[in-house]
Amino acid sequence: MYLKHKTAAFFALLIFILLGYIFYKALKPPVPVVIQAGHEGRTCGNTGAVCKNYKEVEWNIYVADEAAKILRKWGIEVKRVPADTAPIRANIAVAIHFDSAKHVCRSGASVGYPDTNASRTFAQHWKAVYKPYFPFHWHKDNFTDNLKHYYAYRTIHAKKFLVLELGEITCEKQTRWLKPRLKKIAHLVAYAVARELGVKVKSVQ
Repeated sequence: MYLKHKTAAFFALLIFILLGYIFYKALKPPVPVVIQAGHEGRTCGNTGAVCKNYKEVEWNIYVADEAAKILRKWGIEVKRVPADTAPIRANIAVAIHFDSAKHVCRSGASVGYPDTNASRTFAQHWKAVYKPYFPFHWHKDNFTDNLKHYYAYRTIHAKKFLVLELGEITCEKQTRWLKPRLKKIAHLVAYAVARELGVKVKSVQ
């Protein structure tokens, strides 16, 4: 009988701790910004596009790291996450990607987002920043299921979430243009995020 009471008390304690953790996570304020590098950390499955000497995941990581560094320099709290991460809440989340195409140079830039007015509006703000700069093809918003139903929407719970396809890595004409401009592109991402948070910053020339 004593053993049964000890076991019951132990499981009751575990349940209490679990409930406390759930309440703690629910009451913890969201992170201001989450930046995800697409495909980062994966060694099999969907590891990103590869074309000649270019690997999408490496460009994703570079742009995500640079954008996070710039935002922190501007005093904005950022959580940098890989492709797969534990559940997290955020005010703004941005996933960095570059597109690929079976028929080269048929793709370009695009943006995906969940079906919310806040994300849709943020997408239009982003396009106002990147469209005048990126000189190649643009797809309509959410033009693929992977953009419209991006898997990380279920783990990164953000008020505003964008999946950015920043250009086609399988198109040599685009990669020649993109490669020397990755740092500038990261700055544009950081600029769009900061402005969305209401932080006044200067855009890079």
